[in-house]
Amino acid sequence: MKLMRIFLPLAVLAFTVAAVGQGPTSATASGSAPQAQPSPPPTVASIVDREISTIEKQIVEVAEAMPEDKFNFSPESLKIPGDDYKGVRTFAVQVKHVAASNYFLWSHLTGDKLPEGLKDGNGPEDLKTKADIIKFLKDSFALGHKAAAALTNENMLQTAENSKSPRLYLATFAVAHAYDHYGQMVEYLRMNGIVPPASRGKSD
Repeated sequence: MKLMRIFLPLAVLAFTVAAVGQGPTSATASGSAPQAQPSPPPTVASIVDREISTIEKQIVEVAEAMPEDKFNFSPESLKIPGDDYKGVRTFAVQVKHVAASNYFLWSHLTGDKLPEGLKDGNGPEDLKTKADIIKFLKDSFALGHKAAAALTNENMLQTAENSKSPRLYLATFAVAHAYDHYGQMVEYLRMNGIVPPASRGKSD
């Protein structure tokens, strides 16, 4: 009987300690912010979309950095001795060219109709203002994100509709093409004494 009197309080104490030990843990877990869910595994669509987002940010920032009164700038106007800039695109046409090319390439993946007035790689002639040209540019990248979302492991190597090229090639070539013109647009900014946004705050 004496042993029972000792054993019962000890058993109750042990149970209580165990319960208290579990209680705060449970409360903390329920009261704390939920754990971050693991990122979904990458897909061909998500990888291409990320590449599009990267060049989109750089191109749009460069376009917005050029002042409105310099949008029709061309290196030809500098009349540099021995240069070969005659007939090169103005800054505005560089921007429109990137956007027009985006439409021509990515529309094969989405089936979207081309914008009104888009006849060649220099973009619609009636787009003159900085605001209109940048909107045209941003809209073309919106189509790019739609095109990326349409890519799957099953269709990425299939020939795109009304094209002779695989869907993945068209999706990624638009990115490579935009990088080419990004470099030219950066030089146009520097010719006007403007540091490109990506280089600001860095040793120049």
